Amino acid sequence: MDSYFSLTKVAAAAAISFYALFGSIFFTRKSSTSHHHENNKTLPSSSSTLLAPTSPSSHNCKHHVFPSFHGADVRTNFLSHVVKELKSKGIDLFIDNDIERSKSIGPELVEAIRGSRIAIVLLSKNYASSTWCLNELVEIIKCREELGQTVMPLFYQVDPTDVKKQTGDFGKVFKKTCKRKSKEEIQRWKRALTEVAQVAGFHSSSGKNEAEMIEDIATDVSNKLNLSAPCTDFDGLVGMESKMTEMRSLLQLDSDEVRIVGILGSPGIGKTTIARAIFNRHSQDFQLSIFMDNIKRKYAVPSCSDDYSVKLYLQEQLMSQLTNEKNIKIPHLGIAKDRLKDKKVLVVLDDVDRSIQLEAMAKETSWFGHGSRIIITTQDETVLKASGIDHVHRVNLPSDDEALQIFCMYAFGQKDPKDGFKELACQVRYLIGKLPLGLRVMGSYFRGMSEQDWKEELPRLRTHLDRDGEIASILKFSYDALNDEDKSLFLHIACFFNSLQIDIMEDCLAKCFSVRKGLRVLSEKSLIHTENGRIYMAKLLVQLGRQIVQKESGKRQFLNNTSDIGEVLSDEEAGSNSVIGILLELPDKITLTGERAFERFSNLQFLRIFGLDVNPQSINYISQKLRVLIWSQFQMSCFPSSFNPEFLVQLRMRDSCLKKLWKENKLLNNLKLMDLSFSYDLEELPDLSTATNLYALSLSYCSSLVELSSSIGNAINLQKLDLSGCSSLVDLPSSMRNLPKLSKLELKECSKLEVNLANINLESLEELDLSECYLLKSYSADIQEPDPWKRRISRLKFIKLSGMKKLVSLPQLPDSLSALDAENCESLERLDCSFCSPDIRLNFTNCFKLNQQARDLIVHTPTNKYAVFPAEEVPMCFTDRSSGSSLTVNLNQLPVGKSTRFKACIIVERVFPGNLCTFEGEVDETEDLFSDDEGEEESRRYSGSICCSITSRGNSLTYCKKKQVEGVLPGHLCTFEVEVETEEVTSTELLFDFGLLISDSKTWTVNECGILQLPEVPSDIDDGVNRLALL
Repeated sequence: MDSYFSLTKVAAAAAISFYALFGSIFFTRKSSTSHHHENNKTLPSSSSTLLAPTSPSSHNCKHHVFPSFHGADVRTNFLSHVVKELKSKGIDLFIDNDIERSKSIGPELVEAIRGSRIAIVLLSKNYASSTWCLNELVEIIKCREELGQTVMPLFYQVDPTDVKKQTGDFGKVFKKTCKRKSKEEIQRWKRALTEVAQVAGFHSSSGKNEAEMIEDIATDVSNKLNLSAPCTDFDGLVGMESKMTEMRSLLQLDSDEVRIVGILGSPGIGKTTIARAIFNRHSQDFQLSIFMDNIKRKYAVPSCSDDYSVKLYLQEQLMSQLTNEKNIKIPHLGIAKDRLKDKKVLVVLDDVDRSIQLEAMAKETSWFGHGSRIIITTQDETVLKASGIDHVHRVNLPSDDEALQIFCMYAFGQKDPKDGFKELACQVRYLIGKLPLGLRVMGSYFRGMSEQDWKEELPRLRTHLDRDGEIASILKFSYDALNDEDKSLFLHIACFFNSLQIDIMEDCLAKCFSVRKGLRVLSEKSLIHTENGRIYMAKLLVQLGRQIVQKESGKRQFLNNTSDIGEVLSDEEAGSNSVIGILLELPDKITLTGERAFERFSNLQFLRIFGLDVNPQSINYISQKLRVLIWSQFQMSCFPSSFNPEFLVQLRMRDSCLKKLWKENKLLNNLKLMDLSFSYDLEELPDLSTATNLYALSLSYCSSLVELSSSIGNAINLQKLDLSGCSSLVDLPSSMRNLPKLSKLELKECSKLEVNLANINLESLEELDLSECYLLKSYSADIQEPDPWKRRISRLKFIKLSGMKKLVSLPQLPDSLSALDAENCESLERLDCSFCSPDIRLNFTNCFKLNQQARDLIVHTPTNKYAVFPAEEVPMCFTDRSSGSSLTVNLNQLPVGKSTRFKACIIVERVFPGNLCTFEGEVDETEDLFSDDEGEEESRRYSGSICCSITSRGNSLTYCKKKQVEGVLPGHLCTFEVEVETEEVTSTELLFDFGLLISDSKTWTVNECGILQLPEVPSDIDDGVNRLALL
């Protein structure tokens, strides 16, 4: 690197690069962030470096970026702007000005390169005039090859081809530098220049101005640094590594057997934390993974349901989340085994309290593919014994030392007490005990207090605990320290608002509390946490809050206890004006209430009821002050005229018998969320003229709903509208053009809906589902293709058009699109568009009428994901084709650099055990002729990972490259891209071998495959547009 501020150049031979160590971290970490994970290439360690290698985990990074450049070309212009932009983003560059003059520059440069995480090579016209730059580049490329170093070339006023082939003005400068140099040295320089020219980077002549390009460079560097940062979420947890070691010994992760492991312990002891740590560290090693938390409460079912219905419901939840299918249907309990028996999965079932939950979701190891692991957390040992789970990790209380460290982490932010606090911290820890939850809560309580504050609090703590030795007393101590307003907010959350949206709670309590401030206080005291816009409180703290309320005499504000609710609602003389909230949770059951159950609750504001035990006629006597109403399976066809929704913030009446909500127009100016899903009898939506604050409306599977009121156009803050399954809906009102914030619109299975896109405000849409909307209209003529709408949907990311049987063509879609699902569009012929996102996923399953131009477009669309369309054989555009699962590619025709990209394709085939009959066109006698149609359809699809292994004369060039695909049918071509590192190629032939991972080879096989070598991509920007243009 030339001196950045006029320092003397130093011999490049001393600048042995080792900083590539951090590049290997980047490549490893980046792939681990995906839910469906791809394996990474294993990078060899350096065997000939100046200093001994340092492991990534122990290496201390000194700089983010090491720049290599020719100072005279770029120092005072382009480079200075790059440096300024990087520093503005908090990115640290090595600048040789920082080298202490008393030290040799050679070792200092070596240390700087080794201590930098990314190398930027700024290739300018006179870069090759400097032997220092060239020798430095040789070392950078050497580290990239040996250690996976992240290298980012910037081509400043030079052509990448001239750099690669040493031609043009760049070549002239290089040839001048080569005079009187050894042949070996020249060859090293040429090879380094060729390699760096083929790395994707940035080009100053790409069409963007320098300011835009510099911003892109800084953003790309920042993203790479973020992805390379190691996960430290669990590093500060005391004793976690020893628990992880114990868990790994039980899990036996290297074994191919299927193993179910239980984590057993009391509430608040850390079971969920251990399971979460295991999941975060190892989920990338499995084909599918899921963490189902808080099963006892989140997936509760009505107590009146029979066991079989309960199991169906639970298995439906498991499969829906594991396969990412929103409305999956489970007709019988054999579905999980049928779908998962060939897949390596990691499933965590957290807080299981009933054997029936395991029977539904993890009954037998035979349900899951080889190498699968199922982790169960529970506080009930009988659940594990009843399920025959022998591998159990018992979570014990921490040791005295560990307990003190846990307390200190929350009290002082470090594992040891601060100076002067050791004795006080030990006393408090002794009084609290060793339950991790209590240590966390009490540590947070004492955090920030002075030594004198601690001394004043100790006597009160001793008195409190001596009076009541239960766990609740530990937690109540922090509760008692809150001011009256924060105490009340704590009780509101524990008794009603736990797991609800924060903004709903704010609107409900704004007149009584400073909600945001209170939530901040409770969070700082470790009494709550927030996630995805919802508020959560630990189970022990919920129990504490409800116990406190239950002990209130004559002025109880909330009813949560099942027996109390049943007693009070059944006794028409036992009402209370002090009660403001009632929460009846599943699977709790109460005795059937009377018609006047709510008559005496005149101040009731919050009501959550699950089940059929509350007499629906009691709604006639409900409070006029109601702000939250959640009542599943409500049995009346209409609210009474006396019902007042004026103050409602949330109305959720799922699975109700409602035909209409009310007859007269009602004020709805406070309403934010309305959910009437699965109310199959609903025929009419209320007037929404005053619902100006409504942001979410769900009417999914309201199959009797014929039309939406034009008043919906007044819901100007509406963001999410779900009309899925509204099979009687025939039109959307033109007033929907007045919804400027609508970002998600679901119209799936609206089979009678004449979707006129002119009636929808498309500008803000990010997700649009038009699946099985057979009657899609354009703006003008009644032709079966969408109107040219690109300008109006510039934010669209996901669009589903499945089952639109009359759709003939697709117009140009926005560059923002990352997923297009056009399955079963049986009339689709033309694709009058291109796909620019490098992460686009294309599904044209069963689109048999696609013309050749459309098929060519799909094949040649560059994507990091995959594309599927009908094909009985590999198209001729793939230069190498073969029957079976492998083929050989000859590289003689095109020059091959360090790496080359290929477009690969396969056609899968389903075969039957025993007779190996293909599925298409033949019937196997072992088939269940009475099987569910949807289940049969699903079994005809391959979902899993496609592995592509590449070898050259027996030498493996890739670790199995995996591509995760979903629902590929026989008779369809699945295309994707692979990249092969060709540095070690010793033959002109490459052998490509395709396999279907975690699948039964007797059920699915690769029938045909093909390879197309892609042209070399200019090194300026590796985007979809440029790559597509080359094809």
